[in-house]
Amino acid sequence: MALPLPPGLTQAEVAFVAEMELVTIVPRQRLESIDLLSGKTPVLRPPHRAELPLWLALLLKKQRRANIVPPSWLHPASLTEIILRETKENPAAFSPPPPPPSRAHPREPGRARRLAESDANLSPPFQPSCTAEAPAGYLPYHWLEVAEALLAHAGDDMPVPAGEVRSLLRDLVEVRAAKMRSSTSQLEGFGGGLMSLRGVGAMELAESRGFVLGVVDGVRKIGASAEATRREEEELGGGRNDDDDESDDDMGI
Repeated sequence: MALPLPPGLTQAEVAFVAEMELVTIVPRQRLESIDLLSGKTPVLRPPHRAELPLWLALLLKKQRRANIVPPSWLHPASLTEIILRETKENPAAFSPPPPPPSRAHPREPGRARRLAESDANLSPPFQPSCTAEAPAGYLPYHWLEVAEALLAHAGDDMPVPAGEVRSLLRDLVEVRAAKMRSSTSQLEGFGGGLMSLRGVGAMELAESRGFVLGVVDGVRKIGASAEATRREEEELGGGRNDDDDESDDDMGI
């Protein structure tokens, strides 16, 4: 008999899906295009940069055939800015996700326009939010999984010692985990409430799913119990009123 699967993706499954994210590499050797299920990879010609799925970039890194360029949001200055925003500027909300791809306006320097779906070169179902061109100061959907993979297998490609990046990531994870736990208070009360998950990452959702679902289920049970108690009180109150009317009739009032 098969056991029922838990709702949603597990943490291992989320980490596996995150390996589809595109990252930027600097190849050390020439490599022709490879046919993958998602399409052909670009031809690698040192020292020109190229974008590959994370799993393939990590494989080439282990083989010492390429270096991985960390995204801008993984730099210490960007992580420090995000921590400051999470703790000081807007402690009640999570950092917003990266903006949609944009391109410089050809006739108006200094301005940019959003790319149309036909113009945007996206990696389904992801945006290129983990490449070297990704904007700093924003956390993509798979930020934690990509950061852990890069620190574990490409720590020497970081612009600063990997320990400094790990320390900032640890602080950011703790801040956002505490914010996730405290935000469940919005679900309290009969009738439920709304809890904004804008900016929450995939791994954070997988880790907090059990806790949040437990809170929702507890609130639902409390609400159902309160509703049952209210109905019983109404029924008892209605019965007492009927008894009072009958006693008044008996007394001729």
